[in-house]
Amino acid sequence: MPAKKVLVVSGKRKTAVAKAFVRPGVGRVRINMVPVEIFEPEIAREKIMEPLIQAGEEVWKQLDIDVKTSGGGFMGQAEAVRMALANALLKWTKSAHLRTVFIEYDRTMIAGDPRRKEPKKFGGPGARAKEQKSYR
Repeated sequence: MPAKKVLVVSGKRKTAVAKAFVRPGVGRVRINMVPVEIFEPEIAREKIMEPLIQAGEEVWKQLDIDVKTSGGGFMGQAEAVRMALANALLKWTKSAHLRTVFIEYDRTMIAGDPRRKEPKKFGGPGARAKEQKSYR
């Protein structure tokens, strides 16, 4: 029996991580077992749908994509899912045209944002703030 083709791609944004599992199917896209069509909040759903809309239905309607996401807030998770979906579609199709479509629309769908939280240092409440002193 031949092994089934499954592709695993990840996306990151701030502290949120998303893993997309792609397999041949009928166009089901689920985020944490919730269909993307009813995913809430709506602004996050629209962000997640961007790579699917840009790719076109003929590309992703023959795939089943399950995304598991954790960490961060809902918008960070949405952008991590968006990155995982875009990279999964690129890896599955191996299409240079699709890559240029994504880059022209929004480069952050493919290339992540490397900014992370700066670690806290001693002598204050945060990374840069220091305890004040007054001398009087």
